[in-house]
Formats: sequence, structure tokens, C-alpha cells
Amino acid sequence: MQSTNESQNQQTLKGSVTLHGVGLHTGKTVTMTMRPANPGFGYRFQRIDLPEQPVVKADADYVVDTSRGTTIEFNGARVNTVEHTLSALVGLGVDNALIELDGPEVPILDGSAREFMEAIDSVGIEEQEARRIVYSIDSNIHYYDPVKNVDMLAVPSNDYAITTLIDFNSPVLGTQHASLKNITEFRGEIGPCRTFCFLHELEYLLDNNLIKGGDLSNAIVVVDKVVSQEELNRLALVFNKQKIEVKQEGILNNIQLRFTNEPARHKLLDVVGDLALVGHPIKAHIIASRPGHATNVEFAKKIKQYIKKNKHLSGVPHYDPNQQAIYDLSQITKKLPHKFPFLFVDKIIELTDNHVVGIKNVTFNEHFFQGHFPGNPVMPGVLQIEALAQTGGILALNNISDPENYDTYFLKIDKVRFKQVVRPGDTLILKLELLNPIRRGICEMKATAYVGNKLATEAELVAQIIRKDKK
Repeated sequence: MQSTNESQNQQTLKGSVTLHGVGLHTGKTVTMTMRPANPGFGYRFQRIDLPEQPVVKADADYVVDTSRGTTIEFNGARVNTVEHTLSALVGLGVDNALIELDGPEVPILDGSAREFMEAIDSVGIEEQEARRIVYSIDSNIHYYDPVKNVDMLAVPSNDYAITTLIDFNSPVLGTQHASLKNITEFRGEIGPCRTFCFLHELEYLLDNNLIKGGDLSNAIVVVDKVVSQEELNRLALVFNKQKIEVKQEGILNNIQLRFTNEPARHKLLDVVGDLALVGHPIKAHIIASRPGHATNVEFAKKIKQYIKKNKHLSGVPHYDPNQQAIYDLSQITKKLPHKFPFLFVDKIIELTDNHVVGIKNVTFNEHFFQGHFPGNPVMPGVLQIEALAQTGGILALNNISDPENYDTYFLKIDKVRFKQVVRPGDTLILKLELLNPIRRGICEMKATAYVGNKLATEAELVAQIIRKDKK
């Protein structure tokens, strides 16, 4: 199954797929299952081995450690080494996936993204009925770490392209470059490239018991110093090998290089995975000099801040009647229990895990105009709130894997203000944003309704998501 990264719509897996392996740093055997997810769900990891099976969103703001990989944590649930899985999902064009783990760390497998890609291919990728929103940048975004001498730059581009440079002042590696002109090249050129370390790093990690799940099949070991036969014998014993020797090019004889610049390509793979923590696909050319997980994550945060200032995520939502709807009226009626004459959302034009934008076309034929100021028709404010609430219901249920089994109910309406009358002929743009993450089914939202670029109504809404069989 070939990836379809060029699709205009969001994509998810056609089915669930399971992998088994060992965590590189924890040494614990882990079962990992990648599952399909709703449009706007993004990437989330679920620790099914913990009480209440908490979910951790793949987000730069949740990164808590970058010392030997990228680790995310939320509400006490921690997931180590997420970058290779995320790079595979991005590289094959998967926008939405739930990754279940019965342990604290994603399995290292062969140290690349290859086995994750093969798992995705085994179930296939399907297009979803939701437009993929890709954010373009119109000015350079720059990050520099003077301590690590790392330079990261994003420049405007029509595609997502990446160039990496590594320079470890090593006579073995020297200076290496790698490039990805388009994400469609990821599968063959970047995904199979394995992680690497220097022999002196390996010795330190072994001495401090920091790679409990490591063996010589999941990393390229670069030998940048003279090493005694005694040390080689010790490594052979530790990794249960008959014999370990140094090849002429300064690489242990554990594996054959897949590319002459495989280390630089793996650094690019890490950039793809770590920048997935931005949370949105982007169009930019990333130029990364001497990148590492810590600086990748800081750069992801800077890009995320840039996007937050973008008009699509803050302020007045833009409505183009020609753009394809994420959900049209027929799809909305399948998501919400409301039907004519009490359905007040005509289509959904934006949907992520924390915001939604819906459209309500107000016409003189609305049933309520017959009795509400018939000589001077004005849409009742309470029905504007209802339209916002129904749009918010789409957002709340989108965060649930089986939304057809749930309904949403009002708990509270606060800080309501009506700024402008809404009349027949107006197009009401309905925007809902989560004020806090949804916890225990409680959904707190900031609600705003616009006519054109003018604010008509605003409020704070609180709803509860309840299973239909528990009402």
C-alpha cells in the first residue's frame, strides 16, 4: 500500500496494527497498537497499562525530556522515544492515529522508522471526509542555541522540505548532509535510516545502565578512537556476539550501512518526528545545522507560536464558500441527535482537537421568524447560543473514539454578550475553542459567533459528554 501524502483530505489508518519490541532505554518489552482516529484527532499515545488508561497528546508543550530521545508526559502518564513512530506517520501521510502502549516506551525495533512504516502499509491508509489544513509561513522562523551551536531555520516554501547538516568533529563521520525535497521521498530515502552513537557514548550508557534494551542490531556504532581488543571482547560478551571488530570505515561490524550518509539521514528522520509535535502540517523548508532532540523541540514550539498568531487559529475565522466542507449537513445529522427544525449548523469548515468552526445560513424561511418579530425579523439570541452549542458538540464528540454512543448536554452558560443583531440573509460563523482539556467528560469552551468580520455573540459554554446507555 503506497502512501498518499499528497491527498488534500486528512488520512488515517484503515485498521489497527500491533507491533512488539523492547524499549531502548527502559529495556521493557512493549506491545504497541496503532489505531484509526477521527479527523482532527492528530497523534496521541495511550498508556493502557496505567489506571484510567491516560492519553498523552503528541505536542511540544508536553515534552519533559530530550536527553536520549523525545519523551512526552501529561497528568503523570509518560511516553519515551516517540520520534520514530511520529516520523513514520508524517512520512506516510497519516494525519490521525491513536497509539496504544502497554509500557512506558515505544519499542526501538531496528532503530529506524522502517518497521513502523511496514506496519502502516500492512493495514493501509484511508482518506477521511475532512480537509487537511496545511499552514504556510510568509517569513523566516529562526532558532539558535549558542551553547550547542545548533542553528534551525524555516523559510517559506511550496512544499515541506528539510535539509540537515551534522558535524561532530569526528574523523570517521566528518561533515554529512541529507535532504528531503518533498515528504513523498521519506519512505525510501529517510525512513529506513537507523539511529547511531559513538563508541564512547555506548560505553557510558552501558556503564550507567541507560540502554537496558539496546543491542547491536538497532544502532550504528561509530568508533572514533583506538579501541583495545579487551574492550571489543567486553562488548561481544555484553551483546552476546561471538566476535566484534572495527571495520575499516570506523563502524562496528554489527550492521551494514544502508546509505553512506545514514547518520545525517537519521538526524533528518528525527527532525520530521520532533516537528510533528507542532501539531499541524506546514509548508516550509527546514534547514537544520547540527540538530538534536532538545533544539528540535524548542524549534517546534517556536513554529507552533507562529501558527497561533495565524488568522486561521485566532481572531475572526475566514469563511470561503468555495472551500470543501469537513462535514456537510448530511454528515452533521449523523453526528448530532438534532434534526429539523432544531438543527442550527449547516456545515463544519474547520476541525481540530481543540477548535471547530461551523456555518449557519440564516434565511427568512426559518420557522422561528414566523413568531419572533415577524415585522422586523431578528434571530433569537437563545438560538444563536444553541447553534454554538451544537457546533461545540461536534468538537466534544470528535475527541471520542466511538462518538455514536455519546450525547452532549449543557451544564452551564456564562458571560453571554450579544453584540450585533443577526437577520435573514446573514451567514453566521460559529467558532468554539476548548478553554481546558476535556476531563471526565466535562467540556469547557469559548464560543464566538460572527457575521462577516463582526462579532455577533460570545459566551462561555460548559457541556458534559454522557454515554447514551448511562442517561
